[in-house]
Amino acid sequence: MSNNIYIGYDFSVKPLQPATEILIAQLGQAGFESFVETATGVTAYIQKNDYYDEILKDIQILNSEDFKITYTFKEIEQTNWNQEWERNFKPIVVDDSCTVRAPFHEAAKTKYDIIIEPKMSFGTGHHETTNMMIQHILKNDFNTKSVLDMGCGTGVLAILAEKVGATRIDAIDIDEWCYINSLENVERNDCHNISVMQGDSNLLTNKNYDIIIANINRNILLNDMATYANCLNDGGMLFLSGFYKEDIPLIEASCKKHMLKLNEIIERGQWVSLKFLN
Repeated sequence: MSNNIYIGYDFSVKPLQPATEILIAQLGQAGFESFVETATGVTAYIQKNDYYDEILKDIQILNSEDFKITYTFKEIEQTNWNQEWERNFKPIVVDDSCTVRAPFHEAAKTKYDIIIEPKMSFGTGHHETTNMMIQHILKNDFNTKSVLDMGCGTGVLAILAEKVGATRIDAIDIDEWCYINSLENVERNDCHNISVMQGDSNLLTNKNYDIIIANINRNILLNDMATYANCLNDGGMLFLSGFYKEDIPLIEASCKKHMLKLNEIIERGQWVSLKFLN
């Protein structure tokens, strides 16, 4: 990596929800790479070479009269970050059948046991959007399917897709940290059907999939919807998350233009995850 120094922002948020969820979403769009929710709010990290004094000026929630948010920040060495997430990263269990844990946790007794070392990548399963996507994967037939995990983060969804039977999986993320971290986690979970790539939707030319998973954010999803539709095989499934309930009409309208039909909605807090059929 070109730079392993990060700036860590400690945000104190009142009331805690839904302000913390909104803040994380807006920080992510501003370039922050990783988040650790705390008892008083959230700690967010951004690479020092991406840092500038006015990084928060466009974060709308900071100027909202509905919430009180204060913050401090400091430089953090990458080694300190590893210690930080080890202190805060707890195993999660989804629908009593899938555990997402770190290497230093005891082996899980659930049907699917996924080991993730997230470093600076998004996607430990703790965030509502990742959790809902795991639910979708557990509920649907992935056996012998070809799968795209777009915006793969840690690779956790691609790894689960292989564990439930997918036989060809492409995991793509534009971020270098996520690309490298996904490679590590794929190897850590002894997966053999996953190809990890760094890039964006331009990598999807002449690609086709039975199932597409995209947990990114609303604007990227809307921008790339035509590409997803073109890549989706007849009878295929598209799972989307990374946006709020109020964004459903926009997402659904975009999908309808490409003959994709809304089939299921999962909600968790202010976040939603949608299943569309081709």
